[in-house]
Amino acid sequence: MVEYRIDRRSGVATYVQIVQQTKQALRLGMLEPGDKLPTAREVVEATAINPNTVLKAYRELEREGLVEARRGLGTFVKRSLGTAPADSPLRAELDDWAARAREAGLDQDDVAALFTAVLEKFSKGDKE
Repeated sequence: MVEYRIDRRSGVATYVQIVQQTKQALRLGMLEPGDKLPTAREVVEATAINPNTVLKAYRELEREGLVEARRGLGTFVKRSLGTAPADSPLRAELDDWAARAREAGLDQDDVAALFTAVLEKFSKGDKE
């Protein structure tokens, strides 16, 4: 089951954070078709956010065809995303790289900026 972490200082709407974290769990294989998402009540208890915010996020995920609400039963994953399992060897390499970045004195924003720059370059087909 996914556990949502809400960053109130991020500037990203809370419901968007829930959508993004759910999609990340789907991409990493942490959530699979048939899995049940936490109830709105469980998310509210864990994060101290408004239940309507959770429901808004779940409706967005449902609109995108990723989950389905089953009346009286909860919200369930309909389909997964991507093919990057959490136990991928690439994940271990990225963990090592992040550790080296931390040892070099980079903070989270520095690491995110570097990674984003490389990812953007890669997505344009320029791998040099």
